[in-house]
Amino acid sequence: MRPPIDFYFDFSSPYSYIASEWVQAVAARHGRAVQWRAILLGATFQAAELKPPVAYPLKREYCLRDFARSARFAGVPFEMPSKFPIPTQNAARIFWWLHDGTSPESAVAWAHAGLRAYFTRGVDLSEPAQLRSLLVESGVDPAAADAAYTHPLWKERLKRENDLAIANGVFGAPFFIVDGEPFWGNDRRAQLEAWLSGQADYSHTVM
Repeated sequence: MRPPIDFYFDFSSPYSYIASEWVQAVAARHGRAVQWRAILLGATFQAAELKPPVAYPLKREYCLRDFARSARFAGVPFEMPSKFPIPTQNAARIFWWLHDGTSPESAVAWAHAGLRAYFTRGVDLSEPAQLRSLLVESGVDPAAADAAYTHPLWKERLKRENDLAIANGVFGAPFFIVDGEPFWGNDRRAQLEAWLSGQADYSHTVM
């Protein structure tokens, strides 16, 4: 079995949402699985001494325009949430709780539910009542999930994943690592596909 594609995403990242809608199909075309990895962009930004692009006034209007344009280009529905960005640690902890305690497939289903709810309906994943409603809608026990995302075990699990991501050179989302080769951003899809097909080798290029 060929190594999977590690797919690092944040529930509050528009580009992660867009990439989440195509990464499985791309991987399947090339006989690869996808290892979904929920992280917190705040942790990677801090490690890389960065700020979110929308935190810079000069970039903010462009980014807001590009989020919508990129979604249209990818053919996925998109509605910019009125509250953006949001803290996503609870949604991410639920992801790892499902991943480790139930199955990776159930965690991926939750990731899709959370990303789609936030970026098409404006569901605020940081607000407990809205998060609880989405859990019910997604067939996840909200009481069990609430106990999980407040439990030190799952707080530590997410912290470990953030630390591992940073150790692997992840500084943004979406971020893909395949065969040890990193690709950052939704707009790296073509390069990722070329790598997977064996048509390109970017690993020896030094700028």
